[in-house]
Amino acid sequence: MGRVSLVIGTLSAGAIALAGATGTTSAPASADPGPPPVGHDLPKVPVMRGAGGAVASVDPIVSQVGIDVLERGGNAADAAIAMAAAVGVVEPYSSGIGGGGFFVHYDAATGEVETIDGRETAPATFDEDVFTEADGSAMDFDTVVNSGLSVGVPGTPATWELAAKRYGTTSLNQLLRPAEDIARKGFVVDQTFHDATADNAERFAMFPDTAKIYLPGGEPIKVGAVLRNKDLAKAYRQIRTHGTSALTRGDMGRAIVDTAQHPRTAPGVTVPEGQITMADMRAYRALVKEPTHAEHKGLDVYGMPVPSSGGIAVGEILNLLESYEERTGKRTEDLDDGEWAHWFAEASATAFADRNRYIGDVPGVPADELLSQDFADERSCLFSEDRAMTRPVPFGDPDGSYGDCGSATERTAVGAQDVHTTSLTAVDKDGNAVAYTLTIEQFGGSGMVVPGYGFLLNNELTDFNFVPVTEGVPDPNLPGPGKRPRSSMAPTLVLEDGTPWMTAGSPGGATIITTVAQLVAGVVDRDLTIGDALAAPRVSSRNGPSTQLEPTLADGPVGDHLRSLGHSTTKVDRLGNATGIRIHDRDDLEAAAEPTRSGGGSAMVVSPRR
Repeated sequence: MGRVSLVIGTLSAGAIALAGATGTTSAPASADPGPPPVGHDLPKVPVMRGAGGAVASVDPIVSQVGIDVLERGGNAADAAIAMAAAVGVVEPYSSGIGGGGFFVHYDAATGEVETIDGRETAPATFDEDVFTEADGSAMDFDTVVNSGLSVGVPGTPATWELAAKRYGTTSLNQLLRPAEDIARKGFVVDQTFHDATADNAERFAMFPDTAKIYLPGGEPIKVGAVLRNKDLAKAYRQIRTHGTSALTRGDMGRAIVDTAQHPRTAPGVTVPEGQITMADMRAYRALVKEPTHAEHKGLDVYGMPVPSSGGIAVGEILNLLESYEERTGKRTEDLDDGEWAHWFAEASATAFADRNRYIGDVPGVPADELLSQDFADERSCLFSEDRAMTRPVPFGDPDGSYGDCGSATERTAVGAQDVHTTSLTAVDKDGNAVAYTLTIEQFGGSGMVVPGYGFLLNNELTDFNFVPVTEGVPDPNLPGPGKRPRSSMAPTLVLEDGTPWMTAGSPGGATIITTVAQLVAGVVDRDLTIGDALAAPRVSSRNGPSTQLEPTLADGPVGDHLRSLGHSTTKVDRLGNATGIRIHDRDDLEAAAEPTRSGGGSAMVVSPRR
């Protein structure tokens, strides 16, 4: 394959400058006097099949880091941690040290699936009125996003530290060395990264420490230029050598708190101040939790529990598809594309109705009932092959007592939702598997870089609903002290007879749920290869007024069919940016990433088939 290894901690002698991979820049590469940027000349391969271990991510540098770890004897958890750290360098607008995420792990030795909840937390001073004006109305959303008030206590470093200790075979010190190396030596920008910078240039310009990195000379970074983020390299070195104490007791943590409490802004710019304290930083814990579990077509589907809504909603969608089969006597694999899009849109709208009503970081979320097939059977009463349900669909009553048809009539709105994330996955030669989704929320998070440390802070607290979304209906996703905002991230592991069969994950805010469910259902229900399921055009109905369709669906017979059934449709450029691995057996792994969405992703295996 001509693959060039990015050795942990050092760049191998054969490494050459990256040609066309995602990156960041500060000066044209030809004019930059520093060392050659880290990278390789591999193309972005969307599907690769082989043995010895497999990874998939948004970027070939990131995937190469994961493959290097696996080739040197590391396991899937080691690879996922190293990859996640590298993503924080080459795709800093979607993830990094200043954010949080969810880690789903399968242990081949025990057969157990566990999750790590690394979601950001609200300060101890937060209450339900923190995002309201004096008259009780919600604050302006964009104003809160670009401010210290949106910043939650970061959870990503604690996730890495816990995952390395609990599941890994390599020290966190070693696993973060490639990311430090990439940040110090730099890499080359592509068109996708330039465009993302240009889209955020106005708000990045509000914060001088951000503009200094991403708007050199006052302009968005240019394609082909190189960024060497020495401050970010320093941040990784501190976490490597001191672990999370760098954030809980060190200068880095104090810099995070100071940035949130006293944002450094351009002349004439004022933004709301945050409330994070060092006590909040010290109180943070990444939490090991039992996964959600649903059964689908003889397979076990495991995902993230609350505060994520991803595991529950994905499972309910799959359950509803089975219920629709039972009601209609049809099989999903026999549906034409228009029928399939209608079935999926109805199932996802129904699941979102229940998600929005019941799921949040609160006691008593009825997760087991929401994931029960009996509940899905009752909810399927609303389904018709010949017409779309009126939106918003009413939420159900997951009380454990189900009949042929529920009587729910109450409805609730969608509310807040996370926006941009990244998702990666790894399977090793021994059968351990990881699906990991992490985020800083919007592209560019809060827009604020921590001075001296080079990473962006999240705006995750805007994932809370600022005010109750529906008058008179309890809202589980209002802010509160130490609370974790509801998320849609849905890293997923699918097992057959107790061993991994498939992994799946995606960024994309609330569309994560519909993307992951379509990826799993595409392989399981539609009998597609994982590459074809991942590349297939997508639909997303989240119980709002309109069903979103990618262009090839919106402008063709599928869109016409949906509209004939009463769906209101909206065309969107893309839905999700997924990754997955199909495990045919221990020596036959099929890794898949996007072929075109967001410039395409990168799938790799240790020993490709020839």
